[in-house]
Amino acid sequence: MARNTKTASDNATTKIELANRLFFRLYQCANMLHKTGTRAVEAEGITTQQWAVLGALSRPAAKEGMSIGDLARYLMVSRQNLAGLIGRMERDGHVEILPDERDRRSRLVTMTDRGRHVWHVLAQPKIRAYYDQVLADFSINDTTHALHYLLKILDNMKRIDEGAPDVDPDRNI
Repeated sequence: MARNTKTASDNATTKIELANRLFFRLYQCANMLHKTGTRAVEAEGITTQQWAVLGALSRPAAKEGMSIGDLARYLMVSRQNLAGLIGRMERDGHVEILPDERDRRSRLVTMTDRGRHVWHVLAQPKIRAYYDQVLADFSINDTTHALHYLLKILDNMKRIDEGAPDVDPDRNI
């Protein structure tokens, strides 16, 4: 019986240590994505946060634009921080905010022609090259497995977030 208790305790300790290492590595990856990803597209006048916004707005589902609330939910960031980011992107001519024709009280964020040019012509080749560098030693199978496990973690985090009081985890956006 004592042996089973010791094994369970050892397993719990190992699980905590591995979790700590995993989440620390995720934190480091997020920071390095911001640093090296921004460096990859900075000549186009965008950051990784702006890259995410342009990517979200470039999807067929967002052809008519997205409300700031919907965009914030899609990117999993706060509306307040996204509003500041959208303001800078609007100033730079990458996006515009227009009234929603279906609901005049609502406003939609859409990509401008300049934003589409920056995204499709200038940034995309650099983003693809960045992906190639970062995933150079990953097989398709490796990438599929990594994506699978990240999605599992994300799903669990979403479950935790549901019903929790709003906290601003994206202060740096």
